[in-house]
Amino acid sequence: MAGGVVNLRAARKARARAEKRAKGDENAAKHGRTKAQRAREEADATRARSQLDAHRRGNE
Repeated sequence: MAGGVVNLRAARKARARAEKRAKGDENAAKHGRTKAQRAREEADATRARSQLDAHRRGNE
């Protein structure tokens, strides 16, 4: 036998943590954006909305 004594409960919990971390990383890569990216997109949308409103014709 090559290894020492292994605590099965700790090994099971470590494996579960690793699986959750891998799934979280996968979801972040698929769906996630950084806070800076969200802020930039929101600023761009606000700027575009403002620019559109500035070019509207009045309802007179």
